[in-house]
Amino acid sequence: MSTRRHLGIFAAAVLAAASLTACGGSGDDSGGSGKTLTYWASNQGASLEADKTILQPELDKFEKQTGIKVNVEVVPWSDLLNRLLAAATSGQGPDVVNIGNTWSASLQATGALVEFDDATLQAVGGKDRIVPAALAAAGAPGKPPAAVPLYSMAYSLYYNKKAFADAGITAPPTTWEQLVEYGKKLTGGGKWGLAIEGANPSENAHHAFTFSQQYGGEWFDSSGKPTFDTPQNVSAIKRYIDFMAVDKITNPANAEYAQNQSVSDFANGKAAMLLWQAAGSNLKSQNMAADAYGIAPVPFLASPPAGGKKVNSMVAGINMAIFKHTKNRDAALSFVKFMTSDEEQTLLNKTYGSLPAVKTAGSDPAFTAPEQKVIQETLSTTAAPLPQVPDESTFETLVGTAMKELFADAASGKPVTEESVKKKLTDAQQKMR
Repeated sequence: MSTRRHLGIFAAAVLAAASLTACGGSGDDSGGSGKTLTYWASNQGASLEADKTILQPELDKFEKQTGIKVNVEVVPWSDLLNRLLAAATSGQGPDVVNIGNTWSASLQATGALVEFDDATLQAVGGKDRIVPAALAAAGAPGKPPAAVPLYSMAYSLYYNKKAFADAGITAPPTTWEQLVEYGKKLTGGGKWGLAIEGANPSENAHHAFTFSQQYGGEWFDSSGKPTFDTPQNVSAIKRYIDFMAVDKITNPANAEYAQNQSVSDFANGKAAMLLWQAAGSNLKSQNMAADAYGIAPVPFLASPPAGGKKVNSMVAGINMAIFKHTKNRDAALSFVKFMTSDEEQTLLNKTYGSLPAVKTAGSDPAFTAPEQKVIQETLSTTAAPLPQVPDESTFETLVGTAMKELFADAASGKPVTEESVKKKLTDAQQKMR
């Protein structure tokens, strides 16, 4: 029932998208040489084109080794979930995909993904070499993983050192109250305190989770039933939207950002702070020197309410999955094995500034840089996984879209009140039924 409900919300968009996005591998499942795979990659870098440039040499290397050609399309985050659901529903689409690790259980519930039981995991290098926390975010509890971890990440606070010094700020904020105080000092003259990706539902939902945890809230109860419009969640969402609506430290134009424009604003000096996952490589590609910014843990509430948790990030990451409809299962498994090999894990995670999802690739000095140290510390101490329930991706879409609409209200000067936030969350919850 939950799977039907989960997919029903997207039915019209899914069926329409299916005809537009269908593009699968060709041939049968015997051998590897001469095969062609279609791969949807997620947007990890500064642009879709930047990701294509990063990935293509590796795909060429894989083809040279195996004879298997991989056609890649980098899909923006604003489109990826709906396109994955379209492929899951239609049985047409790519062979191999990147998925946000928080979507693993939701996509698993559709029955469209290959499950990685111990034997299948062995075919891609073995279960023992995968970081356990990363593997735990690859499917529903008690079931075989529906994907294999590729990149591991957490949110951090990035801040412009010169902007801070010019404003007389000597250290990054450790509380949201400090962040607002500093943000106001940093806002003016066409520059802003904090950049936000306000039109990206998944990005919004990630912050919804973290703020909710700090305010003592949950988005699902222990039975998996949604609890969207609780007082804790209303307070959490209002706190995040208020960076634009009340504190006015975020440019109203950020309400339309959905393709990493907030990272560009930070890189170009238009905003002094950014909350992001492993932004370093993206910033480098936009010519921001590594010594121009600092990295710190995401702040906490100065005085958390009863039940508030010391959580400042989701357990973030990207997983690789294979659709059951592939006609090239063996070739797809070979490709996943290649992408999660020590060599590729080191190379790609160094490039993107993320952490390897396999234990055997973490010894490279690149993974002890300041950014990676903050990410590792957060993952080890103050990150929590989003609930691995079948309706999790529906939560991301519905609550993330509600937040997008609230940012649009704030940008237009319309007041964002506890009542208006609660109404959006109640409407979102009713759509889950």
